[in-house]
Amino acid sequence: MTQPWYRDGLAFECTRCGKCCTGAPGHVWVTDDDLAGIASFRGEPLEQVVGLYTRPAAGRRSLRERANGDCVFWDRQAGCTIYPVRPPQCRTWPFWESHVASPESWHELRQECPGAGQGELISAEEITRRLGVIRL
Repeated sequence: MTQPWYRDGLAFECTRCGKCCTGAPGHVWVTDDDLAGIASFRGEPLEQVVGLYTRPAAGRRSLRERANGDCVFWDRQAGCTIYPVRPPQCRTWPFWESHVASPESWHELRQECPGAGQGELISAEEITRRLGVIRL
């Protein structure tokens, strides 16, 4: 088996800037377990969390966005209001296939994400584990 181009690891430290939580519309996929965790964390009934904060999309559920594209759980002052129980897609950021497919794709991400290329060195093994958590 060949080694990935990032075999020496990649540096990343979340700055909680919110650039991955705001802007262009998209999907943040959530499972029933994710939603149960969010409901428990917020102290709200599961049905309320599903109804207020998610939407059906492509046969799955996604977190809702505000009209400006911001995640429904993003607060411009407080940041992510569900950070301890954020969905796997958020927890594995920026180690998605699209961002680590090549050195060029990682370089492009670094132009957008201030934490990419900064802070702790994440091992190739950990990056590969995160890649396996969710398929986008």
